[in-house]
Amino acid sequence: MKKLTDATQILKRHPANPLIKPSDYPGVMQTYNPSPVMYNGETIILLSMLFYKQERLGETRVARSKDGIHFEVEDKPFINLDINEFPYNYVNRHIIDNRVTQIDDTYYILTPVMAGKFDGPATVLGKTKDFKKYEVMDVITLPRNRGASLFPRKINGKYYKLDRPGGGNASEGLIWLSSSPDLLHWGSFRPVLSPFAEYGKSKMGPTPPIWTERGWLVIIHAVLEPCDGPHYSIGAVLLDLEQPWNVIGRTYSPLLTPEMDYETRGWVDNVVFPCGAIADYEKDELRMYYGAADTRICLATGSLREVVDACIQNV
Repeated sequence: MKKLTDATQILKRHPANPLIKPSDYPGVMQTYNPSPVMYNGETIILLSMLFYKQERLGETRVARSKDGIHFEVEDKPFINLDINEFPYNYVNRHIIDNRVTQIDDTYYILTPVMAGKFDGPATVLGKTKDFKKYEVMDVITLPRNRGASLFPRKINGKYYKLDRPGGGNASEGLIWLSSSPDLLHWGSFRPVLSPFAEYGKSKMGPTPPIWTERGWLVIIHAVLEPCDGPHYSIGAVLLDLEQPWNVIGRTYSPLLTPEMDYETRGWVDNVVFPCGAIADYEKDELRMYYGAADTRICLATGSLREVVDACIQNV
């Protein structure tokens, strides 16, 4: 019998965890689900924040760090949609859970936003070049699609994104793929990943794929529902470079699962949740910023090569 790689041994939690927590910011109820990228030598996180004053609902703030550990969170929301403009008058202000992808000198932001009285959420595409000015482009998915994630380069002349039809319900197909000539018009939908028993039986969702020589590495969240309620873990999937609808490997154990007190206790217990990761090819390092218990922001790091190996060795 083939021995499977234990992926739980690859990533190590940073000793400074949690890096960002609500108690650092008066009036903030939750800081969670960060989407990280590198910009001008800084680590940028698009941070989801929820406030005790509920009429503000969820906001996206920019958090910046010189060292990737100590962050300064800006005091104004980064993404503002004009609710007087069609179609954004059908979108409420709960703007969280972004996925950010850099293509050339532009950072594209996919944001799942609730669609008011309609069946949401749907995904809004926006962009920035400096994380100071945000420009909305259009709504690029039908509801429900929560967690759509853009590939960082074209494949055979087309843009691709991973979709999550059904918003993550296990009966709705989980992770699919679509392509576009211009980032706005999407089609050629293909199924990619269906439920698996080990730690993703209930639902799962993607983050922006990371290019490696051996395939597209996709960090995912995956959910089991034992007797004490849902447990959100983090895993990895490897897709073919030229045919990204083909899964060529995945981790059969999670990279990270709720274990620490700051992960098991909070506004939503037993949650570790990624919206992306940063690959440092020179250091062979994967930096995983993640939401813990829908309350705090944490960091785990490990070998990028070992994560890819764990996917391939389990084929």
